[in-house]
Amino acid sequence: MLRGEVEISGAKNAAVAIIPAALMVDGVCRIENMPQISDTDMLLTILSELGAKVNYINHSTIEIDCSKVRYQDAPYDLMRKIRASYYLIGAMLGRFGSAKTTMPGGCNFGVRPIDQHIKGMTALGANVEVKNGFVYADVAGGRLHGTRIYLDKVSVGATMNILIAAVMAQGRTIIENAAREPHIVDLANFLNSMGADVRGAGTDTIKINGVEKLHGGTYAIIPDQIEAGTYMVAAAATGGEVLVKNVIPRHLECISAKLRETGTIVQEYEDSILVKGASTLRKVNIKTLPYPGFPTDMQPQMGALLCLAEGTSVITEGIYDNRFKYVSELRKMGAEAHVDGRVAVIEGGAKLSGAPVQACDLRAGAAMVIAGLCANGVTEIEDIHYIERGYENFVDKLRSLGADIRLVSFEDSCSGAEILSIS
Repeated sequence: MLRGEVEISGAKNAAVAIIPAALMVDGVCRIENMPQISDTDMLLTILSELGAKVNYINHSTIEIDCSKVRYQDAPYDLMRKIRASYYLIGAMLGRFGSAKTTMPGGCNFGVRPIDQHIKGMTALGANVEVKNGFVYADVAGGRLHGTRIYLDKVSVGATMNILIAAVMAQGRTIIENAAREPHIVDLANFLNSMGADVRGAGTDTIKINGVEKLHGGTYAIIPDQIEAGTYMVAAAATGGEVLVKNVIPRHLECISAKLRETGTIVQEYEDSILVKGASTLRKVNIKTLPYPGFPTDMQPQMGALLCLAEGTSVITEGIYDNRFKYVSELRKMGAEAHVDGRVAVIEGGAKLSGAPVQACDLRAGAAMVIAGLCANGVTEIEDIHYIERGYENFVDKLRSLGADIRLVSFEDSCSGAEILSIS
């Protein structure tokens, strides 16, 4: 049972776009509320390898100076480890008129093509070619040209990548059928604070008037919607009472609504949310959708909670092809669930038991942690590097709420790697 208060860090999905976007800025960007996670660490290292000066002011504030960066190939070994590396395509094209990056890495839960990214860059005047695991792009004349771009499907990554590329393109760019997630608004606000002219972020039509250059400035990243949602679900699953601080409640409305359907009490304040678990959880049905629908990044965590609810719940994944790998791990712990394509059926009321399990991806890893908190016995979670991609100080924050969780070093682990142990 989790009890207490937890402070939410800056949004991962905003930070991993804002860091590459800093490459466009001629001056010093001071970025506050930067989450300390492996994805941001890798992106900052990539910028340093490209010649940027990165200065850590404190644990959540950094300064990035890309004014003296000159074009060179991005480091292959780092690029291939992180999905958000594709934002460097837009940033390097916008800054240098040329880019060479690896195909993106990160979590593997189905085919996630970058065809909409390529469509956008091509429409802006770039020649783009994908071969041998690399993306090559260049612009005749060195500068992109504004245009109207209609995305064939709502894509967060493509919206953000095109937005980054277009801020210094000649003329006006209009992105239609754009994604509307809070981190897209945050990226646009960051760019505007550095001198860009972006309008309409948060709607399905974004208009970007190209500028000659971006200047330095200070910007604070929004709180992480998914980190907040994860602690909310963990509180509900364990029957606890947790005040989740430093949040924007309207960003969490779809998560709060589903938790209330389960019988969980959710009380919203100006910049915090109090979650009180119910004695009995009720079944719910969930379908993941683009914002403001229920986020795909919260689907595994809710899947873990619904194993404990009374009745049969159905989860339909509306974004990715294969995001139910975690279900087989939950079944190792005694969950009754099965998957058919993009649909998972969960028979609630299971008594979960601790077991050795795997973090199949970032959010699946969070789901296994939630299941472990609710299980009898010891749960050991492998491949925790996925969890470290998106949760700052996850172990310490959970311990502060009363969780019996610890990081086991490879010297103590029979698996030869770090694991999380939850009792």
